[in-house]
Amino acid sequence: MNDLMNYFEPIMRNWYIAVIAEDRWKQYLEGLGRTLLIAFCATLIGIAIGLVVAVIKVSAANGNKGIRPLVWLCDLYLTVIRGTPVVVQLLILYTTVFAAMTNGTPVAIIGFGLNSGAYVAEIFRSGIMSIPRGQMEAGRSLGLTSGMTMRLIILPQAIKNILPALFNEFITLLKETSVAGYIAVRDLTKVADGIKGRAFVSEPLFVAAIIYLVLVVGMTQVQKRLERRLAKGDHR
Repeated sequence: MNDLMNYFEPIMRNWYIAVIAEDRWKQYLEGLGRTLLIAFCATLIGIAIGLVVAVIKVSAANGNKGIRPLVWLCDLYLTVIRGTPVVVQLLILYTTVFAAMTNGTPVAIIGFGLNSGAYVAEIFRSGIMSIPRGQMEAGRSLGLTSGMTMRLIILPQAIKNILPALFNEFITLLKETSVAGYIAVRDLTKVADGIKGRAFVSEPLFVAAIIYLVLVVGMTQVQKRLERRLAKGDHR
């Protein structure tokens, strides 16, 4: 028994130092709040950008030649964002584009939003393309313009089809925010790494990993329920 106590005593002491001592659990909560804020706001920006890019690409594919300059800009945006690491994008924004800004959180939101938009655009595009062309023709036959048909008929159906994929993008983005510390943002990972450096124990990193795991598992369960509910709705 004494040997067992001697084995667990340093482990429990390290966890106490990592979480309880000096109210360090408050720092984890602060970092978690900032992580969730960045992920949520960046997701909204990504959805807005992705929707615009997808509509432009689909319109061009349907023969709208008047928006070719916009298509070129969209292709350039997609190529640059997908072809460069998100860390490099954040560093460029923080040190060049927004060099005068001392708060890195808004920069992280914009950076992750721009990055997410490039991938959400493909999600939206595939969702729109999955809707039969007859839906557009039916809308036009009712006297609706192409824009009205897209907004009132095509997009509602497409969004229903891609909701699980959008939810998965939010989960992915949540984990990607762990690199926000590169631009001096005290997110969950940065907080854990800071505590590790001051307390000289590695347990803070395990704390951060556990929090990320709980969040991802919880959101994955919500995603599965959403998929089942949508599947039931399709069979009615």
